[in-house]
Amino acid sequence: MGSKQKNGSRFGMVIDLDRCTGCGSCMVACAVENNIPPGPLDANERTGNTWIRVQKVDSGLPFPQAQTAFVPVTCQQCGDHAPCVAVCPQNAVEVDPETGVVGQIPERCLGCRYCMTACPYHARSFNWWDPTWPAGMEQTLNPDVSPRMRGVAEKCNFCHGRYHAAKAKAALEGRRELRGEEYVPACVEACPAGAIRFGDLSDETTAVGQAIRDGSAFRLLESVRTDPKIYYRTERPWLRQLAGKRLGKQEKESVRG
Repeated sequence: MGSKQKNGSRFGMVIDLDRCTGCGSCMVACAVENNIPPGPLDANERTGNTWIRVQKVDSGLPFPQAQTAFVPVTCQQCGDHAPCVAVCPQNAVEVDPETGVVGQIPERCLGCRYCMTACPYHARSFNWWDPTWPAGMEQTLNPDVSPRMRGVAEKCNFCHGRYHAAKAKAALEGRRELRGEEYVPACVEACPAGAIRFGDLSDETTAVGQAIRDGSAFRLLESVRTDPKIYYRTERPWLRQLAGKRLGKQEKESVRG
């Protein structure tokens, strides 16, 4: 399960795969909240920029036994010994001891993409183009999040702009601790099925803290022992089994859908 971060929380998510409908609302909300520009017309799966992907997978059985599921995959927010942190020559990736979030510092990134190679979840994107928006769309930019320059790796940071805003509000009210409802990432707020829950995994009183202790939650590729803070739930055994595999060629094709 992993230990609590020094002097702070251990923020994470529990995603219910039996509720996820694959609508993509989380992807849209993430892009809007974090000022991720729309990709050029010639962008593809390799060169596009997104912090969360909803992967389609299937059971591999013939009709009528066939089943399909959708798996939202974002940065899994690994533990203190995250692979991306270990390989970055610029110290552009670090685990925040206050939140447990694996942060990406674009000002330090030189674009070598070692972190992308090291990530076993393929949860990072590279910014191949200068950020531009269609005329008028720049008015929708989030003033609390700085757009990143071309040539840097990007990833989910649990909407750090919302975290800092919640901290500022608490400080104005003379509080050091955040209330659970004050800090919620955009994907959690946007999910119409309520499939994504967020909170402090170290706190047994939170919904996510209870969910990872009842034995029903699991993590992707647990065998690589990266201690991720993203948990999943499902009642379908084949889906739990698939989550622990290193996908073969045929299974990757199913994931790409």
